[in-house]
Amino acid sequence: MQLSVKDGAVGISAWTLADLRDNEEAMLDHIELPTDFALRLMELGFLPGHPVSAAHSAPGGDPRVFRVDGGEIALRRETARHIFLRKH
Repeated sequence: MQLSVKDGAVGISAWTLADLRDNEEAMLDHIELPTDFALRLMELGFLPGHPVSAAHSAPGGDPRVFRVDGGEIALRRETARHIFLRKH
């Protein structure tokens, strides 16, 4: 489990939350965003090692809703591109 929060760490995976298809589930690997933003996402349930799935999206595809930690959180596609995933 890697808790990278944009401290120069290089991502292991190139598969991001933005690539997740509807109802597809994956394991969150790490987040590459500024520390304060990454910590806020972790408070909302985007924790490395935890499952996340794509739910639905607004017309036009952005923002998109993700199921995480028993809740649904909407994120912009640009933000989702910095949240990296791995298979279960």
